[in-house]
Amino acid sequence: MRFFRSALAATKRSTGTAAVSFGVSYTLYSLVASDRNLTATHSEANQQCRPDKGNDHPHNDDDKDARFEGECLKRQLHQPKVPYPAWDYNWDGKMTPNATLESVSTPQGLYASKSKGKTRHILLVRHGQYDMTFEEDEKRVLTPLGRRQAIATGQRLAIMARGGLGGMDERFCKPINIKAIRVSDMARAKETALLISSWLPGVPLTEPDPLLNEGLPAPMIPKRADVPNQEKEIDENRERIEQAFQKYIYRADPPLGLQEDSKGEVNDDGVEQEFEVIVCHGNVIRHLFCRALQLPPEAWLRFSTFNCSITYLMIHPNGYVSARMMGDTGHLTYDETTFSDSHGFNW
Repeated sequence: MRFFRSALAATKRSTGTAAVSFGVSYTLYSLVASDRNLTATHSEANQQCRPDKGNDHPHNDDDKDARFEGECLKRQLHQPKVPYPAWDYNWDGKMTPNATLESVSTPQGLYASKSKGKTRHILLVRHGQYDMTFEEDEKRVLTPLGRRQAIATGQRLAIMARGGLGGMDERFCKPINIKAIRVSDMARAKETALLISSWLPGVPLTEPDPLLNEGLPAPMIPKRADVPNQEKEIDENRERIEQAFQKYIYRADPPLGLQEDSKGEVNDDGVEQEFEVIVCHGNVIRHLFCRALQLPPEAWLRFSTFNCSITYLMIHPNGYVSARMMGDTGHLTYDETTFSDSHGFNW
């Protein structure tokens, strides 16, 4: 992607320099206009059993260059099925009768909606630091530091897979089932995934998927005039990256009942736990994070994802989504912490 070098300088100056906790995602709701008359629209929309296509833009503006509040092109805005900040209970088209708004409106109903089935754990890993002196993707391989970052990430995931370090209380630290390592089709991500997989023997490394390749996924609000050619880049990439969201971020199917031939781990509540690792790119990860939490995708550049940071999403059987980590770099030393060619946090 030729946009990356130009976008890099802009991304460095994006929100926050430290890895962001899940608490930040909650505060974004204060930035979204709240419609007090959501009830009828919300209830009706969540009874529909179809996935959110995400990039259907029903704007009636004759001018394809019409702008939203001077920030960005209207036609490039994401159009949610239900108005923010309401939750779309059928966001992936897999809503079942016990997962509707009405069904989960009592403590008993909420418990029943998530007490059986499978919880999907999605670990999104940004690639390690890479050589940015070349334009050709095949030459943009990891730096020696980027390789060390990838190895440290593999070691952390291996500890998670084993259920922690030796001597820890087995009641709380149980092994986890990592179903697969998925990866984009770009050189820096493939090299990172290969190094991580060396620490996870027996976990399949799947074929690279171009849907996960880097790109500008959505407009940036607040406006980022320092990112050149952004409208063209968004038009070229947003549909593809939305397809990646539809492909990888969803509740388990079937969402209810345990399968007899299941290979996942089952916790004390009878809920199966399944983990996947997806090695890809900072822009893509931030877009998937916003879309999964039903936050405005236009907020994606307000988050920071350092090299080999981990962003961790949980998708419960009832379709609830929560974030356990966002841009976490706890497995890296200070000297190993980079955002592309910027080191540490003092930049």
